Amino acid sequence: MRNFLYAVSSGLLLAVSWPTYGFPLLIFFAFIPLLLAEFRIRNFSKKHGKLKVFGVAYSSFFIWNLVTTYWIYFSTPFGGAFAILVNSLLMSFAFLMYHIVAKRTGFGAAATFLTCIWMVFEQIHLNWDFSWPWLNLGNVFSEYISWVQWYDITGTFGGTLWIWLVNLTIFRSILLYHEFQEKPIIFRGILKLVLLILVPIGISLLKYYKYEEPKEKINVLILQPNINPYTEKYNTTDSRIGQLLLKLTKDHITDSTDLVLAPETVFADGTRLTNFNRSEAVYFGSQISKLASKPSFLGGISLYDRFADPSKVQKQSNQIGPMDWYDDYNSAFFVQNNQDSIPIYNKSKLVVGVENFPYQDILKPLLGDIMIDLGGTVAMKTTQPDREVFYLKDSLATAPIICYESVYGEYVTNYVKNGADFLSIITNDAWWGDTQGHRQHLSYARLRAVESHKYVARSANTGISAIINGRGDVISELGYEKTGVVTGQIGINPELTFYDRYGNYLSRIASFLAIFIFLFAIIKYHRNRPGI
Repeated sequence: MRNFLYAVSSGLLLAVSWPTYGFPLLIFFAFIPLLLAEFRIRNFSKKHGKLKVFGVAYSSFFIWNLVTTYWIYFSTPFGGAFAILVNSLLMSFAFLMYHIVAKRTGFGAAATFLTCIWMVFEQIHLNWDFSWPWLNLGNVFSEYISWVQWYDITGTFGGTLWIWLVNLTIFRSILLYHEFQEKPIIFRGILKLVLLILVPIGISLLKYYKYEEPKEKINVLILQPNINPYTEKYNTTDSRIGQLLLKLTKDHITDSTDLVLAPETVFADGTRLTNFNRSEAVYFGSQISKLASKPSFLGGISLYDRFADPSKVQKQSNQIGPMDWYDDYNSAFFVQNNQDSIPIYNKSKLVVGVENFPYQDILKPLLGDIMIDLGGTVAMKTTQPDREVFYLKDSLATAPIICYESVYGEYVTNYVKNGADFLSIITNDAWWGDTQGHRQHLSYARLRAVESHKYVARSANTGISAIINGRGDVISELGYEKTGVVTGQIGINPELTFYDRYGNYLSRIASFLAIFIFLFAIIKYHRNRPGI
């Protein structure tokens, strides 16, 4: 019973640490009860140790996942259940691997392995087909960005490393005190705790207050049409949407406006690629680009390409019938007055199930056409290999980041390395209702601003639309389920940060160390067996 209570305590501490309602200081203590439960099982339980560790770990992680991501249910019950149950399962496997290594090594090796294997787990979640990095530990500081300005060097994996280092240091002090019962151990433990928490925060605060605003700025007009995706978005026409966007723009545009930003798939009729240049989306985008001082227009559109040529079939193509396929795109397009061609970027980091059926060769025979609806537009989407940037001027470019893509730090740096001077995020967060889902999504965008020191202009269909500066402060926003605009200035920063250049190098180092320690543990175990 005590181990179960420890597990519940860890789950609740993790949950109440999380943005946007929690306090992240608690994350530095959240894993300690679970670590104590594993220690008790490892040292005092003679039977079914692995099963017991897995059970307590799953209890903790299930509570964490349930409390923080329950809102997926409002998009689809199946998707919510799948995400919560499976993500808890994967976390539990990572913790079980720590238990296996801890039985065969000393504290230092086991603690290092746990930190590394968790980072490996998070890196896998960023790249495989079942990608769901929403609860990667470094995201926990998204509402306290003044604590983690050094993410411009480490990315969110620096936060993961920090959290495990503090938890394991406290855990070690508890074990030492339990063994030796000496008060100096407590004092040393408290001193280490204070230094480990306050020194990184102090360094971050220095960077935060030394931040300098870019000298060059442009003016943006961010549209929030507030179209309900369940009752309106797919039951209205692109013409009516275009008229609404045009009216919102006319009511608020000035001669100094440089960019008008509209949400993800705001033009949702489904435009055939061959008809794109003659579409309502391009027409209204062109009308907006002719207003006032002739601003650029960036918005979202649903596109498709239907074909009968087998040579054009891709892995993500959808087959309708014999010799009949189509590619479906969730795209951003960019319109300027008197331009020769209209650039398009196709969303390429896809929402599991809703835009991408993972491992369909294996799962489709088992699941049929069941979709894991985590938010977005239901279809099998086609991607592109490179991160496109749109140029407002010869030397001024923005990143057309679409919805879920904004959760991926290293992925966003590819826009920056391709020339983006600021980040534009277009999204539709109404699938989850008025829950933590859309609040957390906005909050994570603040981390992308810190990692690259780039301003963010964010247009969300139903909110929250916002402008975020290069140190992660939300300087202007429009709340959820409000129709209107956000206006303001965007700073232009062409410089690359260390993280922009090198990405998730910490997780790559962790992968090597995890493999090395695991092999060492297995070999050492075999050598120590009787008779060998």
